[in-house]
Amino acid sequence: MRLFRIATLALTAIVSATAADAQTVRVGFVTSLSGPSASIGDLMDKAVRLYIEQNAASIAPVRVEIIRRDDTGPNPEVARRLTQELITRERVQLLTGYIYTPNAMAVAPLINEARIPTIIMNAGTSAIVRQSQMFARVSFTMWQSAYPLGQWTARQQGVRRSYTLVADYAPGHDSEQAFIRGFTEGGGQNVAAVRMPMNTVDFAPFLQRVRDERPDALFIFVPAGVVARGIMKAYADLGLAQAGIRLVGQGDITPDEELPNMTDVPEGIITMHHYSADADRPANRAFVEAWRRAYGANSTPSFYSVGAWDAMAAIFHVIREQRGQIDPARTMELLRGWENPNSPRGMVRIDRETRDVVQNEYLRRLERVDGRLVNREIETIPMVSDPWVRFNPAPPR
Repeated sequence: MRLFRIATLALTAIVSATAADAQTVRVGFVTSLSGPSASIGDLMDKAVRLYIEQNAASIAPVRVEIIRRDDTGPNPEVARRLTQELITRERVQLLTGYIYTPNAMAVAPLINEARIPTIIMNAGTSAIVRQSQMFARVSFTMWQSAYPLGQWTARQQGVRRSYTLVADYAPGHDSEQAFIRGFTEGGGQNVAAVRMPMNTVDFAPFLQRVRDERPDALFIFVPAGVVARGIMKAYADLGLAQAGIRLVGQGDITPDEELPNMTDVPEGIITMHHYSADADRPANRAFVEAWRRAYGANSTPSFYSVGAWDAMAAIFHVIREQRGQIDPARTMELLRGWENPNSPRGMVRIDRETRDVVQNEYLRRLERVDGRLVNREIETIPMVSDPWVRFNPAPPR
């Protein structure tokens, strides 16, 4: 009987310990699941699901519960309300997502007050991370690609005059300023800086003015997706390439997932970006293969997918290191300096001081391979931190 009681107590202790260890970490995920940005949210959500499917065992017995909320697009008030609900009602321990800059900016006061670590999957305006010590970003900044692209463009033979055409919101402003700074530092002159309203669908009048001005190079930034498809079609229809106007831009204008819909776009367009689905890196090949097994042979991951993938890698890292016991201060310390050498985009790191992403930038040329358009990486600028930080030092605290 005594031996039976001892065995029972031991079994009870084991069961209790297992129950205590098998925690669930609740993660709020704010993205666009409906409205004009639903395709972006879908690419991010697919990456989240695929990452968990492939890596759940690495944090066992801890489990991750993703609590999704639909911000419907660039709606800061909606994003703020949903984030408040996730914090107060759902009691999430971590937050992630946030496609758009206004939405990310709107939630900064909430995460400051509640001390909820928040990993940004996409929003790319440089100033975001300074709004809260609880932000860390794994995606990109507009300056990381536009500034070196401006420098590169100025070095090209026969390119002395540029023209910038950007969507009129914070990422467009960052892109415009970064490209112009890089281009003028290289000895070039920007002859016009035009900002298009966010709701623009007719790009022909803007591009006709570019054709009339006849710059050597045109820099464009619009959000990736159907908007990029529209402006690239207008560029092709108006014959700017034939007029000798070279088109350069960030990866948003030739997003991998939209290339099958850009059949009339001329080859040779140069972009600077941190990810290409066609890149021949082992980690990327494995990622794309897993993606297509899960979502179909004609499905292509994008930089939105990779931002979500690496956000989940960072989240799993802090869960694993804390064995599911999420402490806000410890979490932010773990995110500072976190790196992933096996990201589909190559090495990615969160800077210890700025809590912002450091990564390779790739110069890419649009080419046709076996009848399909691809972004071919032709040059690598290794481990680029955000140039904006150098030009805009943080005030002393």
